[in-house]
Amino acid sequence: MMLAWRMAAVLSILVIGVPACRSSRAQLLAADQSQVRLRSIQTRVFDTTDKRTTLRTIMATLQDLGFVIDDADDVLGTVSATKLDRYRMRMTVSVRPRGETQMLVRANAQYNLRAVEDPEPYQQFFDALSKAMFLAAHDVD
Repeated sequence: MMLAWRMAAVLSILVIGVPACRSSRAQLLAADQSQVRLRSIQTRVFDTTDKRTTLRTIMATLQDLGFVIDDADDVLGTVSATKLDRYRMRMTVSVRPRGETQMLVRANAQYNLRAVEDPEPYQQFFDALSKAMFLAAHDVD
């Protein structure tokens, strides 16, 4: 009798736990997909190996977009800037080599300490940066 009761308790725990496990797994997969989508919005690759020029171009682009440079570190390959225009947005951009002929540029924007997931600010930044990188590569001022 006691064994049957224990067996029923174990089975009920397993049956109840399976749907919770499925929903947790689905939530985890959805979160992973969301992060992958955000990372693809935040990242671009440029055909250059000149990290220092890329960082200078990033700083100039951020300033052209109304940001004030807070910090720049050419060793780490990062630039942080803040924009105060009816709101406060902070953007941190990192640069690192990708392969032997490219640089990977990743921008991370925050609005009131929350990650910006809207693609618009990233598109504006990367559109302006792409034009500036083209001009820098062709020595056009």
